[in-house]
Amino acid sequence: MGDKALRTQVAIIGAGPAGLLLGQLLHVAGIDTIILERRSGDYVLSRIRAGVLEQGTVALLEQAGVAARLHAEGLRHDGFNLAYDGARHRIDLAGLTGGRHVTIYGQTEMTRDLMQARAACGAPSLYEAAEVHLADFDSAHPRVTCLFEGQRIEIACDFIAGCDGSHGVSHASLPAAALSLHERHYPFGWLGVMADVAPVSDELVYASHERGFALCSMRSAHRSRYYLQCPLGTEIADWPDARFWDELRQRLDPQTAAALVDAPSIEKSIAPLRSFVAEPMRFGSLFLAGDAAHIVPPTGAKGLNLAASDVHYLAEGLIGHYREGRASGLEAYSQRALARVWKAERFSWWMTSLLHQFPDSSPFDRKIQAAERAYLAGSRAAMAALAENYVGLPF
Repeated sequence: MGDKALRTQVAIIGAGPAGLLLGQLLHVAGIDTIILERRSGDYVLSRIRAGVLEQGTVALLEQAGVAARLHAEGLRHDGFNLAYDGARHRIDLAGLTGGRHVTIYGQTEMTRDLMQARAACGAPSLYEAAEVHLADFDSAHPRVTCLFEGQRIEIACDFIAGCDGSHGVSHASLPAAALSLHERHYPFGWLGVMADVAPVSDELVYASHERGFALCSMRSAHRSRYYLQCPLGTEIADWPDARFWDELRQRLDPQTAAALVDAPSIEKSIAPLRSFVAEPMRFGSLFLAGDAAHIVPPTGAKGLNLAASDVHYLAEGLIGHYREGRASGLEAYSQRALARVWKAERFSWWMTSLLHQFPDSSPFDRKIQAAERAYLAGSRAAMAALAENYVGLPF
């Protein structure tokens, strides 16, 4: 088959939540997009990721017209729990932030809603696009080429949105000299288990214990997600279900441990923790969003929400460009997005440092960590600062 030439206003690389949300927001605004994804749609939906949504993220999904199922099935949480020294300490998110809250709704479900909305409106998505190449994004006439269903395709566009993660072609297409990279690797990972069992608590429980951190989370009223801090190099095969449940129970406070119900795991994974930021987030006609530009440890529940905030700034800039001929939004995109990114990086680093056991920490370090937790439990101002960041800083 011969080459095929296409034209669109915005080419979006990556069909994860960031790319799909951007595509839907632009569709609502009457802006044409084509999404390219190197994986299949089924693979994209199989990725088990975050599930704590800030109100700003929910508002964007409402703006995109895809929030009906979220409102019907999502779980509103007005607080969460910190557990240490054998007791649970509730952080009253709503009471400390003037009524703000978070919503529990799995990333898989959010992605499904966005995929269905895009299919319903007929906007093109090229799944299993191979050999994706970005060209001329340092000019006013960028192009994207790929191999799709055996045919070489060239897409002419006005802008490219790189929403394809830290290992995607968007990030890799940039000259190293153009980027400033900031990175921290943590000396541990998270071993995660998904199980079809009711959550151990109505609200999330973050537990700090001398054996390591643990998190009791959920995806719905009937599906739980649990995590254990584990050393780098840990093998999933070494963690049968029985060992996982036993270790989790040891790290929890007595109240939570007593309520924990063992169940067969339906998914088990290990993820290393790191902080990463690439600056700037714009290169000519190419804009990075989400994991293509930054990664946070999952402790603060910020990864998916940061991707959504990037999309907010980028969609706002693109809509201003096409509707009103304003360049200011696009010109300010990187600066605005990074200002929020770095605040979320700080919060995620702080939460990680507060709750995990670091193998190289000294007795002094451990005393400071304990003092920080004690101060937090006794200070409304400290709890308010935690709550303000957890529910999400304003756009």
